[in-house]
Amino acid sequence: MTNIEQDRWSRVKGRLRSSVGEDVYSSWFARMDLESVQPESVHLSVPTRFLKSWIQTHYSDRVLSCWQAEMPQVHRVDLTVRTAMRCAAPAKDAPAHAEPRRDDGRPAPELRATAIAPVSATHEALGGSPLDPRLTFGSFVIGRSNTLAHAAARQVAEGRRGDPVMFNPLYIHSGVGLGKTHLLQAVTWAGNSGTERKVLYLTAEKFMYGFVAALKSQTALAFKEALRGIDVLVIDDLQFLQGKTTQAEFCHTLNALIDAGRQVVIAADRPPSDLESLDERVRSRLAGGLVVEMASLGEDLRLGILKSRVTAARAHHASFDVPLPVLEYLARTITHNGRDLEGAINRLLAHSKLNAQPVTLEMAEREIRDLVRPQEPKRIKIEDIQRVVARQYNVSRSDLLSSRRTANVVRPRQVAMYLAKTLTLRSLPEIGRRFGGRDHTTVLHAVRKIEGLVAKDTALSDEVELLKRQLQE
Repeated sequence: MTNIEQDRWSRVKGRLRSSVGEDVYSSWFARMDLESVQPESVHLSVPTRFLKSWIQTHYSDRVLSCWQAEMPQVHRVDLTVRTAMRCAAPAKDAPAHAEPRRDDGRPAPELRATAIAPVSATHEALGGSPLDPRLTFGSFVIGRSNTLAHAAARQVAEGRRGDPVMFNPLYIHSGVGLGKTHLLQAVTWAGNSGTERKVLYLTAEKFMYGFVAALKSQTALAFKEALRGIDVLVIDDLQFLQGKTTQAEFCHTLNALIDAGRQVVIAADRPPSDLESLDERVRSRLAGGLVVEMASLGEDLRLGILKSRVTAARAHHASFDVPLPVLEYLARTITHNGRDLEGAINRLLAHSKLNAQPVTLEMAEREIRDLVRPQEPKRIKIEDIQRVVARQYNVSRSDLLSSRRTANVVRPRQVAMYLAKTLTLRSLPEIGRRFGGRDHTTVLHAVRKIEGLVAKDTALSDEVELLKRQLQE
């Protein structure tokens, strides 16, 4: 690099520092280097993919304008990741401990870390999970079942750095296809539309991958520091978070972000209390924020979703039309989730376009037959079983969880364990933990005991069937 280029680069960095502020500059631009200057383009480099992705997404125009203030003829800024290839092996005559240097002889200490642990493995997760451009607040259809979740997500998305955090963490849970991911990605899109806050969207799987990769490449500390520098961390599908070490790191990250006043938004398919695989401390911290359930889609909401999907399809297929009676039929008969509704519209669109036929009620009935599913049975929780059984036998829920072994407590406890095994998908160890931390062998004994009694005791059999009906209604 010539002295002229070096002076220009210094002035560009000064302009950039003044434009974004000292904190932002230190976080994102302090390790950016100038590689070369061409007549109409500039080549810059950063040490990690995460930095490259973030700068390209949020600051590319800002960097270009700062260069154009120095060199108006520059029309493009290329940004690359410095790889270990730049740290060539020392020449035969050079000492083995020679410090890596650029072509002009200046030292490049940052490249040493890159040579030891390629950043592509370490920080790829911090580039975030893929976002669907369709999943914004503008395309989210609001109904009675999701009003609170939508309002809370909006409040988070519209916050600014330094504002007090109202709901932390914001925890949204629901069944499959009811809009959790849509809301979380909408928060991410809205938060990243400006340059003020760092918003990162990760699935639990991506979080696990990133942490494990950082451990393998011996850069876990850098991964943690980068993650805890995020202003809004959005985690989807938390129920898939596995592994004690990964869960412990998630707990530390969660605590560090919340204690620092950073926002955390989480989605899962069940409430925090039902995430048996997570440590009690994590579940307690999750439950300490705002926990919102997105209920099943009502018929009015399903009709609204169908209308919005037809409108979106018309943007690319202007002649596509679905009569209102057909939409009402779909809203009445497809009750499972929003993805089935979108699938129905896609089928009608494909049939109409490929066969050049208008959409009719007869066509709809034929095309969506396999999407009409029986009503999903109610999801029964262990807490519900304990409450209903305690009421039936006139004991308290705390009695069922206690170590008391009197006859009036032992039998209801065994019945409750039996119902938990037959009406839920929970494992024996999980059930034992939910009944005062008992061993799985105790649960197995209770289940076998009640199975044997039900087979020969008509009164007990009737009681158990009554309890099942109460729980399933």
